[in-house]
Amino acid sequence: MIIPIREEGDFRYVEEGNGDVIVALHGLFGALSNFRDLILHFQDRYRVAIPMLPLYTLPLDETNLAGYVDYIERFVAMKGYRNIVVLGNSLGGHIGLIYALRNLKNLRGLVLTGSSGLFESTMGDTFPKKGDYEFIKQKTALTFYDPACATKELVDEVYEIVNDRERALRIIYTAKSAIRSNLAEEIGQIQCPTLLIWGLQDTITPPFVGEEFHKLLPHSELVMVDKCGHAPMMERPAEFNTAMEHWLARLPKVPAS
Repeated sequence: MIIPIREEGDFRYVEEGNGDVIVALHGLFGALSNFRDLILHFQDRYRVAIPMLPLYTLPLDETNLAGYVDYIERFVAMKGYRNIVVLGNSLGGHIGLIYALRNLKNLRGLVLTGSSGLFESTMGDTFPKKGDYEFIKQKTALTFYDPACATKELVDEVYEIVNDRERALRIIYTAKSAIRSNLAEEIGQIQCPTLLIWGLQDTITPPFVGEEFHKLLPHSELVMVDKCGHAPMMERPAEFNTAMEHWLARLPKVPAS
């Protein structure tokens, strides 16, 4: 199944299905395709929307978490979404947390998987050297428990980004912004139901990070997925979708408009 990408104004996004809205946010090296299995699983009961984060298109001084949250707020307003569930992976979870803090009244629930915001280990102590394909391949494979999930297509995408000076610079700006934004003192304000889905073999945001989120978020549930790394919705889609489906079924109903 080919999932079409829509364009409206400066927004590029996927939107499939009808019903209550799930807005999914990808990570720093992520893409709309990261949520393909999620779309296929939920589109008959929910409207799944996945905006492409403007990692490489915002003005440089807005290439940070605040700029991305502003962008998501404009996207949600443009679409007229109400009482949404926000799902974020990695950097997308971090953006989702800040969105939640700023828009609690429009949030029905929050799902975090491998989210930054408390602690993360990204590409290591130094940015990858240009032209070092094997290094990129190894680092991309660390995203997953099963290295085979780091397909050649995925490695090629990361390699292309790293070897583009402008895009690499923006990745660095974004990563530094995320490191500066530790939300430990704030996220207790998030009162909506929250689901945490974590890979037991996640080396970027290890399991203790999920446990800490669980401790700090007052209405959270934590699901650990075995034989799984940093992107459970990609590596273990069946377990991920089942956990999310059971959690969604317990959410308070959206009031009729």
